[in-house]
Amino acid sequence: MKAKTIKKWFDVHKWTSLICTVFLLMLCLTGLPLIFYEEIDHMLGKEMEVAALVPGTPVPSKDAVLDEALKHVPVKAVKYVSWDTDHHPGQMFVVVADSSEAPIEADHYLNMNEYTAKVLDTPPNEMDFMQVMYYLHVEMLAGIPGKLFLGLMGLLFIVAIISGIVLYGPIMKRFDFGMIRTEKSSRLKWLDLHNLLGIVTLAWASVVGLTGVINTLVDPALDKWKASQLAEMVAGYKDKPKVTGTLSSLDAAVKTAKAAAPGMDVSFVAYPGTLYSSKYHYAVYLIGTTPLTSRIIKPALIDAKTGELTDMRDLPWYLKTIFISQPFHFGDYGGIPMKIIWAIFDIATIIVLISGIYLWLARRKAKSAQLKRLLGEFESLTLSTVQENEGKK
Repeated sequence: MKAKTIKKWFDVHKWTSLICTVFLLMLCLTGLPLIFYEEIDHMLGKEMEVAALVPGTPVPSKDAVLDEALKHVPVKAVKYVSWDTDHHPGQMFVVVADSSEAPIEADHYLNMNEYTAKVLDTPPNEMDFMQVMYYLHVEMLAGIPGKLFLGLMGLLFIVAIISGIVLYGPIMKRFDFGMIRTEKSSRLKWLDLHNLLGIVTLAWASVVGLTGVINTLVDPALDKWKASQLAEMVAGYKDKPKVTGTLSSLDAAVKTAKAAAPGMDVSFVAYPGTLYSSKYHYAVYLIGTTPLTSRIIKPALIDAKTGELTDMRDLPWYLKTIFISQPFHFGDYGGIPMKIIWAIFDIATIIVLISGIYLWLARRKAKSAQLKRLLGEFESLTLSTVQENEGKK
């Protein structure tokens, strides 16, 4: 590779890295606790446990559990009901507010024991440490603009990875793989460590970086889906007013949706008038039962008055791509061993980022020192020349 070409790739690597490094460092630091969010919640005692159901014990219907939940909060509307059978078996999570259109800040949350219809917890509507880490990680607490900005930083990171690969070959032709020149200056030792960890974490950083960029597109993708496919699914109801009065059975809606999609579990139900439903339907969102298929959502619309299934469709490819990419980003589909591997690579990437900042600062310092030395030599030479000329006079 020609020297000019190497110089161009070096500039690309330097500037793309410098622009995105601080934000990537924030993402790595906030991502580290998120890898173990379940274990951290368990350690902090935030996970509610439900005793196993005794065989033969009658189980209340979902409607009865919901009615019991509504007795504990002074609100008028149910917004969402959800379940997590893998991590929270026997529990039903309820979100309620004064109206289905109420902003998220006005929501009330209840965690119900599905076997006894008793309230387990009423968590406050405020962010705890893990939620702050999550929203920093996905949107920098800046909503959709923050999310899209992080997507741009992710693209720069991918360009930095590609340019780093291009530079690694020519640089390492003269050295053994994994070599760290400990006998040399600190800057050279950090450079060797930066190059070594960069190439070792290459595959992981590429996967996490690419899936991270894909995940930042979830909001525009959902908006597109709601404006196209969801709008088609409810086209026959668009002129009808929002359903009022007594709704059909939640329990029956869940059973109807599961019967239409055998082998799938219900993840959550969006009530009429909420963000992910129509004004006239229960939107029942089903998921698969394996670590990967549990990320693939299938919506079913149930008439909230008659309880009949009106439509069910697979999500479009772009939403499936986004949802499938999420477990690869957080490494949460392979249990604790996978999480530990993800954490090790995350820490290694933090070292790569910090070493990159150090190398840039050290290089600037070295150039500044060199410039001062050259200026000093020039001034000294100029002074001696002037003195010599004055002596000749």
